[in-house]
Amino acid sequence: MELKTARLTLLIDPDKKAAFERLCASQDVTPSQVVRRLIREYLAAHGVGYLPAGAGRTANRQTSTGAAPGRKAGSARPKGSSGGRGR
Repeated sequence: MELKTARLTLLIDPDKKAAFERLCASQDVTPSQVVRRLIREYLAAHGVGYLPAGAGRTANRQTSTGAAPGRKAGSARPKGSSGGRGR
């Protein structure tokens, strides 16, 4: 589990929110637990790696989805980068 947290604010229809909260309660999970799981699954489905906040970062450590060290999976090169090719 992550050691640090950040707030994510979203707008949702009040009736949909109430239905979501009832469903979560019936499954003995909090809405936050469900949203965090959905975000993890969405990132994994799109090949985006990350290290959970508070995890030790070392030079040779891979991200949780196996991306190369020092670079997040799915990150693009900066615009205008030659990508190592000659001019």
